[in-house]
Amino acid sequence: MTIVLGLTGGIASGKSTADSFFIKKHIPVIDSDLIAHHILDIGEKGYNLVINYFGDQYLAANKTIDRAKLGKLVFNSPKDLAKLNEITHPLIFQEIETKISQHKQENEPLIIVDAPLLFESGGLSYCDRSLLIAVPEKMQVKRLLARNHITEAEALKRINSQMPLAQKQKLADYVVTNTGTIKELEDKLNELLLKLIKEDQYGMS
Repeated sequence: MTIVLGLTGGIASGKSTADSFFIKKHIPVIDSDLIAHHILDIGEKGYNLVINYFGDQYLAANKTIDRAKLGKLVFNSPKDLAKLNEITHPLIFQEIETKISQHKQENEPLIIVDAPLLFESGGLSYCDRSLLIAVPEKMQVKRLLARNHITEAEALKRINSQMPLAQKQKLADYVVTNTGTIKELEDKLNELLLKLIKEDQYGMS
């Protein structure tokens, strides 16, 4: 039996580090961020739908979507963010569903679906269980400031555009806190893998 594990967490929570761990373990990872990026490439359906709605002013000189400019708009406008999600989410999950089917045909015992908006977007319906990587808001802000070179106000807007951490913790099957080193996170994820193997072997849930 294949287990599809939905991986989620707030911005800058450490999902990419978790992805790298699973990949090192030869576990397939379906990254919704990479899919979201691809569907906005020139010629893709998402590209055309976004430009038709938001306008040519969100195109860079080389005709690619100016993602930074579009991001600044949607993170300051709940209405525009909702519209962008309405356009992109069906396309993203269509691709996720295709990739899940492919991996199941290859008899993979575990598939990871990395989806930052797993709970908000209805992506949980594609998964058997869910894993939340949790970090305190102060740590999120600090990491975002260092990674994205944005202001603290912009960082908080991006964090607050997602479901509150406390609500995600109630919905997740498994919660792993990521407040230490990469090694500490990997050790916690390794424990989770052993738990998943045991649950699958003995029919526990």
